[in-house]
Amino acid sequence: MPHIRPITDLRNTNEISELCHKQNEPIFITKNGYGDLVIMSMETYERKLALVEVYRKLAEAENQLAQGVPLLDGEEVFAKLKERYVYKEL
Repeated sequence: MPHIRPITDLRNTNEISELCHKQNEPIFITKNGYGDLVIMSMETYERKLALVEVYRKLAEAENQLAQGVPLLDGEEVFAKLKERYVYKEL
């Protein structure tokens, strides 16, 4: 359930900050009874951005499948990644 607060509550910055960190969700700020702002903690913002990036990559992959781009074998991909990035002892 979204947390909604009037814009006058922004005067108490410590309370709003604590609420943002405790809720881990955006807080909707209203002005004259209408939506005006959305505020959130940096952690919540970064989590939302990461989720958007995942959705973007999924959409790109679905688009590639629709265009007939062939799938890669997962084991081959991981083998190539290991070969390239895993530290090898001398």
